[in-house]
Amino acid sequence: MSICTKTGDKGSTSLYTGQRVAKNSLRVDSYGSVDEINSALAAAKAASQKETIKQHITALQKLNMSLMADLASIAVPAHITVEEVGRLEQLITQIEGKLPPLKAFIVPGDSLCGAFLDMARTTARRAERRVLALAQTEAVDEQDRLYLNRLSDLCFLLMRLEESK
Repeated sequence: MSICTKTGDKGSTSLYTGQRVAKNSLRVDSYGSVDEINSALAAAKAASQKETIKQHITALQKLNMSLMADLASIAVPAHITVEEVGRLEQLITQIEGKLPPLKAFIVPGDSLCGAFLDMARTTARRAERRVLALAQTEAVDEQDRLYLNRLSDLCFLLMRLEESK
């Protein structure tokens, strides 16, 4: 099957669950923003010099695909669960324990990987805003919203960890 199906030529696309929606709908904008996070994470992974950072990023990319499936679906159980959000919270706590306390704002960009992780962080914040807007008009699982909030925090901490000596 060709990637060029021409089914979206008139401005609509199919959701994961089969419904057709406008390509500029809040739902498509929401999972598109998560896709952008994955692109920034891919660049960060390629630029990282630390194997643990690369492993964390790969795990996040896989979770983001589950989040995109959630956002591209209507009336099905979510893939992002309380347990998934809890694992992110545990990882956040673990990484925070390895880093010195913050005493000032950080200007990102001491490394290419750090810059890409900061881009992933800001894109996650935008995705969170898009998903919140979607949730005001359509059903969105609460864990999907919580996941995005934790994801942006985790990207910030991964940036700090990558740039730590």
